[in-house]
Amino acid sequence: MSLADELRAIHEEATERLSAAADLDALEQLRVAVMGKKGSLTAAMKGMGKLSPEERPTIGKLANEVRSQIEEALAARKAELDKQALAERIAADTIDVTLPGRGLSAGTQHLINQIREEIEDIFVGLGYTVEDGPFVETAWYNFTALNAPEDHPSRSAKDTFYLKDNDPNPEQSFAPGESDVLLRTQTSGVQVHTMENQKPPIYMICPGTVFRPDTADANHLPQFTQIEGLVVDEGISFADLKGTLDHLTREIFGKDRATRYRPHFFPFTEPSAEVDVSCGVCHGQGCRFCKNTGWLEILGCGMVDPNVFEYVGIDPERYTGFAFGIGVERVAALRYDLPDLRMLMTGDMRFLHQF
Repeated sequence: MSLADELRAIHEEATERLSAAADLDALEQLRVAVMGKKGSLTAAMKGMGKLSPEERPTIGKLANEVRSQIEEALAARKAELDKQALAERIAADTIDVTLPGRGLSAGTQHLINQIREEIEDIFVGLGYTVEDGPFVETAWYNFTALNAPEDHPSRSAKDTFYLKDNDPNPEQSFAPGESDVLLRTQTSGVQVHTMENQKPPIYMICPGTVFRPDTADANHLPQFTQIEGLVVDEGISFADLKGTLDHLTREIFGKDRATRYRPHFFPFTEPSAEVDVSCGVCHGQGCRFCKNTGWLEILGCGMVDPNVFEYVGIDPERYTGFAFGIGVERVAALRYDLPDLRMLMTGDMRFLHQF
């Protein structure tokens, strides 16, 4: 086959393949196969050097015409395919405004806020006030005025976030080597502020965020929500405390739940107790959730130690009182059988929307 015939064959084949190119990728493959460095047309034109001087002008003119015609055909086909791709993309992106919109699920309060407000409502219904206080406290309000001795383990930097103390002469005492300023580890300090500013009778709760240097795990969080309560009045007894907390646990966990009180020690109260509620999974029979005891610990409580009244100027001979503290995250875990407290902090909407 002569070079002229080969050029005509390349042009004919390229024309046929152009018509069959269905998309831009196929068109690019054709361009490389014909016009590329190793393409058929490029290879054919390399044979020009073997022609006689008489043949070169004619064959050269033919080769240029073939190249030009193929380039024009490629450009025209590319324009067609570009227009087709644009039309397909526009059709795919078309919005039918007559279709109904997609419904969005209504947002709700976070589970922790729900339980916090529920507990607040219970106590407001009993005539209690809801008090608030600062996140940053002094050791006086967080420990000393709550009857915690200076060598108490809770004062250790392992259990408390201490801040830099800018006062060179702090008026209140604090543990040696530790700052007098800290992130509150409990909301009990609000009780001290309230007793300083109000005269008995006092019926109050103080919900809020507290901070402890705990490693986050299934049962602990470095930041959590605590609700503490305080009653100061004449003639208050442990029976008043028990009746109040029995009412609280039944309102939160259900009317059929039993409670028990176990002796314990807290610097702020004497006598002190930890309160358990019967397991809602096994109904007190014993299971893996309650570690086969039939009971779940929910809070600590006790009668206010007379020493605390003396710190705030309340006559312990005239007044008595009780106090308690409960963790909202723990209530959520026990109420909804959550295996890990960290689930409350992830922000996973699949989990939160269940409540």
